[in-house]
Amino acid sequence: MRTFEKISDLQPLVGQELGVSEWMTITQEQINKFAEATGDHQWIHLDVERAKSGPFGTTIAHGFLTLSLLPEMTAKAFRVNETRMGVNYGLNKVRFPSPVPAGSKVRGRFKLIEYIPLDGGAQMTVECTMEREGSDKPVCVAESLARRYA
Repeated sequence: MRTFEKISDLQPLVGQELGVSEWMTITQEQINKFAEATGDHQWIHLDVERAKSGPFGTTIAHGFLTLSLLPEMTAKAFRVNETRMGVNYGLNKVRFPSPVPAGSKVRGRFKLIEYIPLDGGAQMTVECTMEREGSDKPVCVAESLARRYA
């Protein structure tokens, strides 16, 4: 994990990688719980037997489950010590170029795209590229907007 002392320490890093998270395993249990929480019970996520003969040979995580890992991955990739609060401000672009089969390991790479100073903090646009272990193609690419306050 990469550590910064102040929010303003990030400003000169526009265009650079801020950090990389640890690998996380996506389990079938997580997929099932996400389906329960969201009401998305599509067979490709839940029916292990049927999914064996489906397009991916196994169940896959919901795209939005993958996206929902963004806060945890961010927290494991980098931190700013002198931050009293951070809020998600939104997303710009989000794409799911490849699936996340149950049992896969994923991690996020975070690149600072834009830094806008705010009164008492900053708004940052960070490109997150989520990778799946053993695959050359990302599973999610998203531009996250966050506000952090000192």
